[in-house]
Amino acid sequence: MKRSFSLQALLSASFAALIIVLTIVLSVAIGHRFNEEVRSEIGNSLKETSYIMAGKLDHYMWSRYGEVSMLSTLSEMRQTEDLDGQQQVLDRLKEKFPSFSWIGMTDKDGKVLSSTDGILQGVDISERPVFKEAQEKTFIGDVHEAVLLATLLPNPTGEVMKFVDISTPVYNEENEFIGVLAAHLSWEWAKEIEDSMMKPLQKRNSLDMFIVSGLDDTVLLGPEEDLGSMLQLTSVNEARKGGNGWVLEKWPNGKEYLTGYVLASGYKDYPGLDWVILVRQPIDDAYAPIKETQQFIYTFGFVLAGLLAILGWIVAGKITAPLKNITSAADQLRRGEQVTIPAHRGIKEIEVLSYSLKKLISKLTRTETALERMEDVARRDHLTGLPNRIALYAFIEEAIKGDLAFAVLYMDLDGFKKINDHLGHEAGDILLKAVSERLNEAVLAGGMVARMGGDEFVMVLPVTANPQKEGMKIGERIITSINNPFLVTGKGVSVGCSIGGAVCEPDINVSIEVNEIIRSADEALYRVKRTGKNRIAF
Repeated sequence: MKRSFSLQALLSASFAALIIVLTIVLSVAIGHRFNEEVRSEIGNSLKETSYIMAGKLDHYMWSRYGEVSMLSTLSEMRQTEDLDGQQQVLDRLKEKFPSFSWIGMTDKDGKVLSSTDGILQGVDISERPVFKEAQEKTFIGDVHEAVLLATLLPNPTGEVMKFVDISTPVYNEENEFIGVLAAHLSWEWAKEIEDSMMKPLQKRNSLDMFIVSGLDDTVLLGPEEDLGSMLQLTSVNEARKGGNGWVLEKWPNGKEYLTGYVLASGYKDYPGLDWVILVRQPIDDAYAPIKETQQFIYTFGFVLAGLLAILGWIVAGKITAPLKNITSAADQLRRGEQVTIPAHRGIKEIEVLSYSLKKLISKLTRTETALERMEDVARRDHLTGLPNRIALYAFIEEAIKGDLAFAVLYMDLDGFKKINDHLGHEAGDILLKAVSERLNEAVLAGGMVARMGGDEFVMVLPVTANPQKEGMKIGERIITSINNPFLVTGKGVSVGCSIGGAVCEPDINVSIEVNEIIRSADEALYRVKRTGKNRIAF
């Protein structure tokens, strides 16, 4: 049995529940709104950070690119007789720009003539890309590990040494190729740029920066555990298309990050190495302020819910006192006692309730009569006055329960749409009323003709013996009747009538449903429609 509660308890609980629900809804709404705003704000910040990082990288490379190009035009480089002069120029450049780990000048065959600190002097580097790719134009190579210089250069950290190559052809005064000026840039400069970028962002939780190779999408710079791994990400693909933006995506470690991306596409005459710059932040860290706000809302909401529950209990007590009097009087009326509903002053809604109850009691008898009339209207088609689908189904159900044999004729007018289109819907309505009158004349005593909708009608024929034969006979009589012209808005019009029939006999159809009978007659009707129209078939 369902348990009942007092109105006072319900109101008190409702106040508390309302505040709790509002708290949850407010928290979710704020969370959703803030999620979008914070995601967009942080995403745009990451996008800008990646863009600035790419600009710094490109500007730095452009500067070194220009220095090497300018160095190749100096007179010391364009003559091979003064090797001491070349040596001094190269040493001064390295001293001024420590990021140049090694600079050397080769002859036209790839043999190192002079170099910083004399390293690799006399060594043939003709098979190295730094020489082979720079015999006709300036060459810029992507980040690679040291090969010849790995054991020759000082390496206090013990980490794997990586370089970026810049080399350019050198020509003498007669514009003849005399060798290649080659330089190895230490990759440490990229880390220095990253540190200068990330230092102002230390307050931003768990920010990571990546430089992705333009050759094979491997990580050149980033967290140690990701170095050398290949990144196949949406952000990388979008950056390759030239985009600068941000996305929320899942990384290979299975975590979701907001990721800003941009393609480092060069600066001025420096063509760039197609590095992709990524700056990411875990989505959980990005949403941390939102979670704190939601936690505060929950705490405040539950405290407020408790206070309002107490207030609700007090207010409900004042409201329920007059309601108890009205309830008591209503219960006496239920038992048949003569009693007057008590009047109340002070709360408008309760005043209206007591007045309405008085009026309700005086109208009960009249209401019952009105309901009977409404039920009759609900079972009638408003245009033709025939029973509608609801009345038809109820009629058939009663026939089935009474174990009566009967036939069902499902009728559809042929050519009705043409009349509707040519003469208008008003003419169509007049025609439907006239058809209804003829069908009423054809229906057997104890039967029913109903309008299903549009130009479709159903007739139920209670026939005790051979219902299909009798149904065929009446159906043909209906077709003949409908085929006779109708006078509509002063014009004679003609329509045909296709009929599908179905039979229900209690001795063989004890479990048949109304829908099955109607569907069977409808299927027979559509077979008639497809095979000639204006006839009847069971």
